[in-house]
Amino acid sequence: MTSSRVAAIDCGTNSIRLLVADVDAAGNLTELDRRMEVVRLGQGVDRTGELAPEALERTLAATREYAAAIEAAGAERVRFVATSATRDARNRDAFFDGVRGALGVGVEVISGHEEAQLSFRGATGVVAGAHAGPFLVVDLGGGSTELVLGTDTVDASVSMDVGSVRMTERHLHSDPPSATEIEAARADVRAHLDDAARVVPLGKTATLVGLAGSITTVTAHALGLAEYRHDRVNQAELPVSTVLASCAALIAAPRAERTAMGFLHPGRVDVIAAGALVWSEVITRVAADVEAEGGSLTHVVTSEHDILDGIALSMA
Repeated sequence: MTSSRVAAIDCGTNSIRLLVADVDAAGNLTELDRRMEVVRLGQGVDRTGELAPEALERTLAATREYAAAIEAAGAERVRFVATSATRDARNRDAFFDGVRGALGVGVEVISGHEEAQLSFRGATGVVAGAHAGPFLVVDLGGGSTELVLGTDTVDASVSMDVGSVRMTERHLHSDPPSATEIEAARADVRAHLDDAARVVPLGKTATLVGLAGSITTVTAHALGLAEYRHDRVNQAELPVSTVLASCAALIAAPRAERTAMGFLHPGRVDVIAAGALVWSEVITRVAADVEAEGGSLTHVVTSEHDILDGIALSMA
């Protein structure tokens, strides 16, 4: 079966990621290169409504590095997808021009709905073989969090303006965050979840699947890893109580303690408390809604197959 070599780039609020893969007509994906840089494109966007010049330069520098890797790999098609930060920025044309200059392709600023669809496709392509649906796929980013429910296809989805960078900038200013700051952030997330639950029936969840850096970091903590290991984190299935305990530990840890954690990427040190807080609120709410429906949510699954995989598969 013939395959094509594609390059997918996902540029979010906190990080920019690249996947180069061979994809065949049946939707089978063979990964060749996967990498990530924390560039914090969304720095200050929630407050100013604009991309900061230094954040823009960090992101374009990473884009130029990715362009060289894509050319060396001989990718035939490239798709550059941007999400929350650029949806909110007034000066996003400067970003668009810089990316086109580096890569020769335009930036696709996708909606929260399309982001959810791509994340679901990327995650469930692997998870579905080992776990029962319906799946609730949670893609927790820097600026937004997508909740997507479905089994073979998406039944319902919603994008919340809640993420690790956004919640840090809004609420968590102390080291470690104060009880007052934590409660304000939790109230903010709970209000968004109340709205989300009117769109996505969270209680129908059979398997809760978490994606993206905040969730994989919490998983690494829960596994007790001395350093980050993709092979241990990907497809990890952990008890809800274990994951919530790790969330609580990361929220309470001062910066110096977080910095010393070998599994924690330096670019996530200052936002992981907010990411862990959002994840803990999502898990708690989903578990409560599942119980209200007569079920029981005992475990959480982590996947490193996510929107990047979905973008790559979309080019098959």
